[in-house]
Amino acid sequence: MTPEIQSQKSRALCQLAPVIPVLVVADAAKAEGLATALVAGGLPVLEVTLRTPAALDVIREMARVPGGHVGAGTVLTPEDVKRARDAGASFAVSPGATERLVRACEEAELPLLPGAVTASEVMRAMEWGYSMLKFFPAEAAGGAKSLKSLAGPLPQVSFCPTGGVTPANAPDYLSLPNVICVGGSWISPDADVAAGNWSAIEARAREARALK
Repeated sequence: MTPEIQSQKSRALCQLAPVIPVLVVADAAKAEGLATALVAGGLPVLEVTLRTPAALDVIREMARVPGGHVGAGTVLTPEDVKRARDAGASFAVSPGATERLVRACEEAELPLLPGAVTASEVMRAMEWGYSMLKFFPAEAAGGAKSLKSLAGPLPQVSFCPTGGVTPANAPDYLSLPNVICVGGSWISPDADVAAGNWSAIEARAREARALK
């Protein structure tokens, strides 16, 4: 799979909903209920970060939920790519981009959403064939104003900003011509996940689905 095709597949996933839930899940027993609630609420694309020992098991469980597209976040190395693919991830997300990572995803045929925040980083990703990128850390890097400034010289690139995105500022990002969706962790608070409060998470997902 060429980087161009990878990027097209990532773009297609990003177009499915305005928000991609960014999930840090410590207990795989909660995975199915959480994924079911998010998908039922209209958010079918889920990013499970590889930040907990249970992350790969969480991906395996969530990948079984009908209607969902489960990816691995915080993918940093070729080894991460292989582990994510073997666990059933259908895409990968990285905070940045290196040639080793790009090539590993290409070889594994795992669509990648690579991170970029400066014009030089975006241009390098473009040279590798990517036109759909993650903008991270969004708020720390200047927020919607910074991202808007990239649309002028680099209009052919689209973004999914993550990092400090909230229900309050998400519309600022989503109104930009170079933003397709945002990534956020507010939809599934740890307390609700721990309590199995799936109805609250589904309701929050529905609210996120309605963002524009």
